[in-house]
Amino acid sequence: MKIMKSELIENRLIVWDIEDSRKLFSQGYYGKPIGMPKPKIEEIDVPLILDLIEGLYLLENKKITITKLKQKVTVEHMVEICKKEVHEFNKKYLVYKNFRDKGYIINPGIKFGCDFAVYEKGPGIDHAPFLIQVYARTESITSTGIVLAGRLATTVRKQFILAIPKGKDKVDFIALDWWKA
Repeated sequence: MKIMKSELIENRLIVWDIEDSRKLFSQGYYGKPIGMPKPKIEEIDVPLILDLIEGLYLLENKKITITKLKQKVTVEHMVEICKKEVHEFNKKYLVYKNFRDKGYIINPGIKFGCDFAVYEKGPGIDHAPFLIQVYARTESITSTGIVLAGRLATTVRKQFILAIPKGKDKVDFIALDWWKA
């Protein structure tokens, strides 16, 4: 399989080759085609923009190479960049990797006010059934925080899940469901 090329520009990666953009998007809905809010795979005719977490995952899985100013970026260097740029990177990456390794499509959840939105099939094919918020084991969550998360998830018809990393490679999940009496 051909390894696709990307370029690190500030805190994003760009896949300039259109065929590679289309292929990468079709192999797991990685990235966002620039200027295409709801892309269909066959319509992609623009470069693809990847966030840092996606880029690291793809680099580790040997699907892409990353260059910055024509210098190759190693996995170790990419981890250092992510640690500087992504708040609570280690926890978030562990959760991202956990879902991706299980075959889920995982996107930033910023529009839902959480860390990730998780799809079973992919954006445009199904709606994300899960909203994920990453917490540390030592971090407390207030009852108000739980109610806010529940109200949001219920409003957008999604299940709210707390993801709590455990050690270097395990994640515990607590799913919150709301019931009408």
